[in-house]
Order: sequence, then C-alpha cells, then structure tokens
Amino acid sequence: MELRHLRYFVAVADAGSLTVAAQQRLHTSQPSLSRQIRDLESELGVQLLARRARGIELTPAGRTFLDHARLVLSQVDAASEAARRVAHPSKPCFTIGFLTGHELRWMPEALRILRDELPNIDVMVSSQYSPQLAEGLWKGKIDVAFLRRERGMPELAYRVLVKEPLMVVLPSDHRLAALKAISPKDLVGETFVIVSNTAPVLRAVIDKYLKRSGIDITPAHEADHLAMGMSLIASTGGVGLLPAYAQNFLPSSVTSRPLKGDAPTVDLVLGYKKSNQSPILKLLLSKLDELVARASSKTR
Repeated sequence: MELRHLRYFVAVADAGSLTVAAQQRLHTSQPSLSRQIRDLESELGVQLLARRARGIELTPAGRTFLDHARLVLSQVDAASEAARRVAHPSKPCFTIGFLTGHELRWMPEALRILRDELPNIDVMVSSQYSPQLAEGLWKGKIDVAFLRRERGMPELAYRVLVKEPLMVVLPSDHRLAALKAISPKDLVGETFVIVSNTAPVLRAVIDKYLKRSGIDITPAHEADHLAMGMSLIASTGGVGLLPAYAQNFLPSSVTSRPLKGDAPTVDLVLGYKKSNQSPILKLLLSKLDELVARASSKTR
C-alpha cells in the first residue's frame, strides 16, 4: 500500500464518483483509478466501495477506512510541514482552516488579499469538519478558519461571512425534481437523508426547520460529509437538506431545488482566537468586507 492509494481513495469518496475524481481531481483516467482502488481493496481484503449506476457508495468498511486514511494523510502533511519549518525557521507560518467544500469559493480570495505577504510567510491549509476547526483555533494550531459558529468556546471570536440558504437535494429523476421549488410538506413520506453530528450546527438548523414547519420526518440515513450525503441520496432515491454551496459538487445524478417560503439559513463565519496577535490575521480581518465582496461576485 502506498500513499497514492490513500489519496485516490479519499478523492473518490469525496467526489462520490470515480469519473469525477479521475477527471477533475486526480487528472488520470477512470480505468487507471479503478484499478488502483481494486488493488487497495485486494490488499485490504475488504470491499471499500459499492459501484452503483449513479456513482459509488462507501461500504461500512469503506467509511471506517476513510476516517483512518484522512488521518494518515493529515499526519503525512503535518510531517512534511514540520520538516519545511525546520528548513526555513525564519519564515513564520500562517494556517488557514476551511470547512471542507468551501475552499473553492473562499481560498483564492483569501490568498489574493494576502498576496503581498505571501513571500514572507508559509501558508498552510487545513480542510476539516467545523468542530475540528474550532478545536484547532482554540489550541492555536490554526490561525483563522472558515467554519460554523461552534458553541462552548468563549475564547473564539466569529465574524459572519454569508448566510447560506438550505436547499433540497434529490436524485435528478425524482418526481419532486419536476417542481421549481419544494415545500416542507412535500418531503413527508420520502426517504430522508440528514447530516450527522459531525456537523452539529447544520444539524440543529435542519432539526429546527423541520420542527418549525410542523412536519414529522424520521431520518432514514445519516451522512458524515457532503460526498456521503450525495451518495446516499443517489443510491436510495432519497432527499436531503444541504447548504447552497453543495451545488458546486453535485454529480449529474443529483440535483437541487430551493425551498418554498422562508428557507432556513446557516451562517458561514470567519473564526479566530481572541488572543491571537498575528499581524497576518489582523490584515485579513481589516479586509473582511473586500473578501466577502470578492467571494460573493463569484456566485453571481
């Protein structure tokens, strides 16, 4: 087993599709990628992915292996960065964290604002679940992060970047996909896929919205991350509620529709530790309006 096997597997799991992972993330051919995944499964002696007509679905063994694969790769990245820091001790490091999936919109703009400072610093990027990002801020391992407003950490400060509306995500051939907008009552009786407690803030927003709408829905499946959610929706013919940014990652077998009426929103915030005196952090905070304006213009 080599590191590339782990990177390939994580890329496929995140994309929810061998084709998307091969073409858009790994820049290789699908047959070659499939062969690498089969080699990995053969060495492990377990099936990691279930191939479906609409994409791939992680098996229980695959979901467990994914968490460990992410940990191994993050440790390798940390070891590489530690070596670089020793080689360049005079160059300070600034670590930016991203709630996985938000790098596409926010990272280029953040780096553009820091452009003049980049020759003088090493920038590290950390992509994780929101609670882990908040913990990284609290422990001083991350300088600033794009995340949810996590509770129970008074040492952290948050600045709202955008309120993301929730939308209905469903298979492209689902009967509700014929509607321009979907009301909460339309979801009753459907196989409902909900986010797990790996995203506690988003889960609370969804639960509150369903309760406010007066509908009784018992989730059939819980998804730990975006790719898993879309895979479950595609494979079960179910529906789910996800923030609007998910539209950037929908495979062709899955589509989205807005909610009718007063749709719920979830805040994406810029978080940092109040005691962090980094001049780079201060620079970024001073240009927060510019950051939001640039990122917002990309979605118009």
